[in-house]
Amino acid sequence: MPDHNYFANLIWQIADLLRGPYRPPQYERVMLPMTVLRRFDCVLAPTKARVLEELDRRKAKFDGEALESWLNRAAGQRFHNRSKLDFRKLKGDPDNIEWNLRRYIRKFSKNVHDIFDSFEFESEIEKMHEANILYLVVSKFADMDLHPAAVPNEQMGLIFENLIRRFNELANETAGDHFTPREVIRLMVSILFIEDDALLATPGAVRKLLDPACGTGGMLAEAQNYLREHHGAARLFVYGQDYNKRAFATAASDMLMKQVDHNGSGDNIRFGDSLTEDQFEGEKFDYFLTNPPFGVDWKKQQREVRQEHDERGLDGRFGAGLPRVNDGTLLFLQHMWDKREPVRPKEHKHGSRLAIVFSGSPLFAGGAGSGESNIRKWLIENDWLEAVIALPEQMFYNTGIGTYVWILTNRKERRRKGTIQLLDARELWTPGGSAESKRSLGDKRRHIAAHQIEEIVRLYGFFEENERSKLFDNDDFGYTRVTVERPLRLCYRMTIEDKARFLDASPHLLDDVQAIDKTLGREPMRNWNSVWRDIESLLRANESRWKAAERNLFRSVFTDKDPDAEAVLNGTRKDHFEADPALRDFENVPLKDDIDDYFECEIRPHVPDAWIDREKDRIGYEINFNRHFYKYTPPRSLDEIDADLKQAEEEIARLLSEVVE
Repeated sequence: MPDHNYFANLIWQIADLLRGPYRPPQYERVMLPMTVLRRFDCVLAPTKARVLEELDRRKAKFDGEALESWLNRAAGQRFHNRSKLDFRKLKGDPDNIEWNLRRYIRKFSKNVHDIFDSFEFESEIEKMHEANILYLVVSKFADMDLHPAAVPNEQMGLIFENLIRRFNELANETAGDHFTPREVIRLMVSILFIEDDALLATPGAVRKLLDPACGTGGMLAEAQNYLREHHGAARLFVYGQDYNKRAFATAASDMLMKQVDHNGSGDNIRFGDSLTEDQFEGEKFDYFLTNPPFGVDWKKQQREVRQEHDERGLDGRFGAGLPRVNDGTLLFLQHMWDKREPVRPKEHKHGSRLAIVFSGSPLFAGGAGSGESNIRKWLIENDWLEAVIALPEQMFYNTGIGTYVWILTNRKERRRKGTIQLLDARELWTPGGSAESKRSLGDKRRHIAAHQIEEIVRLYGFFEENERSKLFDNDDFGYTRVTVERPLRLCYRMTIEDKARFLDASPHLLDDVQAIDKTLGREPMRNWNSVWRDIESLLRANESRWKAAERNLFRSVFTDKDPDAEAVLNGTRKDHFEADPALRDFENVPLKDDIDDYFECEIRPHVPDAWIDREKDRIGYEINFNRHFYKYTPPRSLDEIDADLKQAEEEIARLLSEVVE
């Protein structure tokens, strides 16, 4: 049986017919909806006559949803087409191809018609007709058999992904916004379900899974494939949402043909921005699986997201914190985790598990008190973060950067409670873009082979310390950000220039300034505390009362910082000094360390006059993956380096001699 690459190449050859009226980056506007349309046509072909007979029998008595229900039943699907036309008949009437194709699409059931509205295909039909290529494209598709017997559902999903990757490479866009490599999904799915053999083996088990950035639905399809292979008795209903119209329409059509929704309504894939148009509000899910777009800002959604954060707090989706506006990936995590099932076994609620792909930024971006750190703090202190898996670089179609899979759950095994597992799989890769091809696919130059996926899953399941797997207490990733202060030290001196500058701003204080100048003189004085006491005594004697702004201005004009001066007191206590903002520093003290002991050992020996302002303490969390898996590589010896230099010098001398000759 031909594989998905064979059919993707056939469709790609048809796309060459569009050259001229369309630029290559625009090919997907035609090729995706045409592929979907041909797939629908092939799926409905065996029951076409039965649907038309049912239409004649029922149309006099029923219409609307009632009639659609009868016709769906006749088709054996959740959709139908009541037109007498099909691709074979479309090909047989080239003179009326535009009118017939439009009529054929309009005769689909409403759920399919809505999908083609999302593709915005009507305008493309008109454009192809005007360019005199519509019939050629339709006839080429009519010759291609996309029936599920020839192209199984899994292969169909791979065809869509192959085409989208090619289209986006032509457009220099990010194909990774639409789908994730299948081997990465297999790894995520294997770990997502790893602890649930007993639950999924229960006869009649029904579970729900959500992907709020589902693209063409690859993650949803792979999750279902896994359950079919390992837990055939369990039923997994998958749900997705995406804001890209073509990706949404592709996923919706694929899922519609697979009959995978929970209630039979066919709306398990929904269109809209998950951050601002939550199409599953109030619903709960057992599993979550997603790859949100990396490094995409959320400026357009900022007003609505911030409003929900401010108004609803932890009762809303984004109560834990808001990340920086240039990367909204952590918002998707909060959005999903807000829909987790509680753990109530008596009510058949067994909690939730989540797997999400991130770049490295969410691990450590943002200091204590930032939105990112607060989100990590929320997850870790609630003991929801189960593991982080580092994947090899050059694994994704749109980026070569390192990526990480986070696993969350609110029902950790007893042995995992209070613990986070870090798993380093960065060296577990095989050259080539896929198992079928050793060539690169965009930025994807590596893949994870099946045996390597099994090794990663074993490392995860064994939950042991070794070279690739490290176990940490939750507190190991937390720290207290303490503020280290040092005293302000000021030297007082009055000069003619400073005196004139002060009086320009406060001429009414001339008499007081003259008295201060006469009493204190013009020599530098390095004890501001003593100087100010003398000035206050003089002002009381003159019955002068300065405003706070005038006192501050006087000090700013007539003093300079001097490391040899006495520390400036803050109030009347001899040990309470005013802090110098310019000398302020911050230290991250691990949560497991005593802050006072840390101060005495690490800070006071270097800055004896420092102190910690404990009122400014902030708790933060970060996961520095590289620190925990760092391997020291000793430098080469000097003898080796000298030998290399000598060899290089000899080679240069040889080349020069050849030039001279």
